[in-house]
Amino acid sequence: MPEKKIRVLVAKPGLDGHDRGAKVIARALRDAGMEVIYTGLRQTPEQIVSAALQEDVDVIGLSVLSGAHMGLTQKIIARLKEQNAGDKMVLVGGTILAKDIPKLKDMGVAEVFPTGSRLEEPIKFIKERLGN
Repeated sequence: MPEKKIRVLVAKPGLDGHDRGAKVIARALRDAGMEVIYTGLRQTPEQIVSAALQEDVDVIGLSVLSGAHMGLTQKIIARLKEQNAGDKMVLVGGTILAKDIPKLKDMGVAEVFPTGSRLEEPIKFIKERLGN
């Protein structure tokens, strides 16, 4: 029986209109053997959680360059908990201030990958955490 692939939703929450980084990480995750669903630009927290539930993903990767990562991430994690899906791994990447990383982790974010992180870092983190 084939091994179940890790399913990852890559999302661009908020009004941020730049998605090159999200597309690069989506491709890297796919090339690493994961199934990747990309939501596209300007997604609301509700749309992201709905897509994550419909697609039955293991990981939700949020790419945020707008500076709105704290509020958007908080809303997404709250919606996941409301839907009894608080066990989904949430990762955040993008323009993230170092002082915000501990706050994001306290919220329930599994890991943060600021701009400049190597592509191998989230791949390794996901595979180590999910045993693949």
